[in-house]
Amino acid sequence: MSETSTELTRKLSDAVDKMPAFPKSVQRVLELTRDLNCSAKELVMVIEKDPVMTMKLLRILNSAYYSFPKQVTSVQQSVVYLGLNTIKNMALSFAVIGALPPQNAAGFDFQGYLMHSLTTASLARTLCQKYGNDGTNPADCYIAGLLHDFGKVVFAQFLAEEFKKVLALSLDQSISMHAAEKQIIGADHTVVGGMLVEKWQFSEELIDNIRNHHSDISPDNTVQSCLFVADQISKHLAEGDADTPLVEEMSPALIERFDGGLQEIITGLGDLSQLENEAQVFTQVGNRGTK
Repeated sequence: MSETSTELTRKLSDAVDKMPAFPKSVQRVLELTRDLNCSAKELVMVIEKDPVMTMKLLRILNSAYYSFPKQVTSVQQSVVYLGLNTIKNMALSFAVIGALPPQNAAGFDFQGYLMHSLTTASLARTLCQKYGNDGTNPADCYIAGLLHDFGKVVFAQFLAEEFKKVLALSLDQSISMHAAEKQIIGADHTVVGGMLVEKWQFSEELIDNIRNHHSDISPDNTVQSCLFVADQISKHLAEGDADTPLVEEMSPALIERFDGGLQEIITGLGDLSQLENEAQVFTQVGNRGTK
């Protein structure tokens, strides 16, 4: 890169500043569900004030995926059926889907990206439920999985010509996306992803985990380690796609943390088709009527 670090930082900051603000209603949902004393009534009131979120929530609950015996007609019913954390995850997922532009000049596959993010989020949550032993909230792992690669969206939308070269370099030389980004842009998607979630006023812990999800992964950091493993499983499940990202190796410390390598973990998780189906349903419902 010929740019100085100051010039690069300014360019990345300008790109992040062009991204839309995160919906206040979803931020409020996240705040409420972090409060142990939060009542379902408070959450329902926030969601009901957002007609788009309400519409999408009811649409997915009445889809064939859930197949409830009778139609769900209110947000209150949705909380009773699925619980606060699931409703929070849905609200967050719909907000992320809504933040994606309909197209980009870089030729980046937003639908493939979205499927990867939603699958990674569900896997990270599942891994935390199975392997977390320190009180970490699985919902935090879901949020990290959902947002971990959003820096790629910033690149595709606002540094399109450079990101197009990144995609070509990654494919031609069979190198990771973040390695190609460093060569072409001078920084990878973890940098701008961290800047973006900071702009969106998420927690410092989430910001750090997004910034470091391709760095040395600490097995003692449950969110970070579950996110890394979920990311690799999601890539593995996508094998056969033309632009499948490279699956990264697990460190010996991570293998010890999860009692085995990637294939052993996948086998231990059992049938993952439900997680993939969930991601597909969220993508289909979330995209309808938003563009």
